[in-house]
Amino acid sequence: MDVAITGQGVISSLGQSVPDFGQGLDNATITARTAPWADEAGGRVYYCPVTDFDPAQWLDDRTERGSDRFAQYAVAAAANAVEDAGIGDLDPMRTAVVIGTSMAGAETLFDAQSAYDDGGFEAIPKKVQMMAWPNMAAGHIALRWHLHGPLLTISTACASSLDAIGIATRMIQTGMADVAIAGGTDNGQVKLSSLSAVRYGMSPTDVDDPTAVCLPFDRHRRGVMGGDGAGAVILERLDHAQARGARIDGIVRGYGSLSDGYHPSSPDPSGRWEIAAMCTAQRDAGLDAREIGAVIAHGTGTPVGDAAEIIAINEVFGESVSATSIKGHVGHTAGAAGVMGVLTGLHTLRTNALPPTAGTTDLDPAIRFQVPLGAPGPVTLDAFQVNAFGFAGQNASLVIGRP
Repeated sequence: MDVAITGQGVISSLGQSVPDFGQGLDNATITARTAPWADEAGGRVYYCPVTDFDPAQWLDDRTERGSDRFAQYAVAAAANAVEDAGIGDLDPMRTAVVIGTSMAGAETLFDAQSAYDDGGFEAIPKKVQMMAWPNMAAGHIALRWHLHGPLLTISTACASSLDAIGIATRMIQTGMADVAIAGGTDNGQVKLSSLSAVRYGMSPTDVDDPTAVCLPFDRHRRGVMGGDGAGAVILERLDHAQARGARIDGIVRGYGSLSDGYHPSSPDPSGRWEIAAMCTAQRDAGLDAREIGAVIAHGTGTPVGDAAEIIAINEVFGESVSATSIKGHVGHTAGAAGVMGVLTGLHTLRTNALPPTAGTTDLDPAIRFQVPLGAPGPVTLDAFQVNAFGFAGQNASLVIGRP
């Protein structure tokens, strides 16, 4: 059964609409800035925040006061996607919600600990538990539209939102739902992952220029940079979408998800399990590598992470494909990284041009595939592939075709 993508929504450091997101991608806009919590004695910390976000545009006052920012981002992205799909009233029993997150309500927990340190037990907000739990993003989406279909939260590190889209697709294909709101979100991970990446040696602290921090696929890459935001897509049975005359942005063709089983934070340096995930998605799609015109890579800008993915893309595609990473634009958005990759691929389908890898200027000589730098690169494609590879060996890949 074919599953169509009929709506898109995003909250990102590049903007809070799909057109703004796409324009920022094409312009190679880098949103990095110095983190206000950075300890200068320990070195500079950079991140890519969502700015000027007003939750009141999407949530009532009670929901806003009782929700963490990660959930607010998710509701906002979902609202944008539902509006974009023009779907009208969602069938409450036949609409699924599947949302991925990595850090969930971490910011709420940070603030609660700070309140406790300053004022003791009585200073802890009463809604801490409800605000921090990972399923509250999906839950608030279901509450917003009074939905009673499948409701699921996925937490597979940086692969979370790609797995969410893949699982939501399976729900539709197996008859559990006709429509799904799927995607991912993260917020508190900016603070924690930025600082822990520095402590762990994954993020450079001696860079004066924020635009030079994250350099995916560059021979001089030195580390990852945190980012926050959310993305959502509306998935529908193709015949359901056609019956209501929906605009169809893409077709989810194939999905692969498997374990690297190698190391808590580093991929197998041979890239063999990233290759396996990509090939699994292609087999599921009934396509081979020659039929895929672009790859939205995971491309975090870490020396070991990029090295394994370069080997994998070389092995699967050779010189036949163009690939890009958006981590230089928006940082590593963790639970939202995969869905932002999907939105990037859909933008490429619309424009027939692959956004550049922002910040990167000197490509790793091991790369055999094409990487646009500075400006979008023209591509001819009927399908693209998105990778998301997370800690604990969470490997996911998705193939999406032109409608």
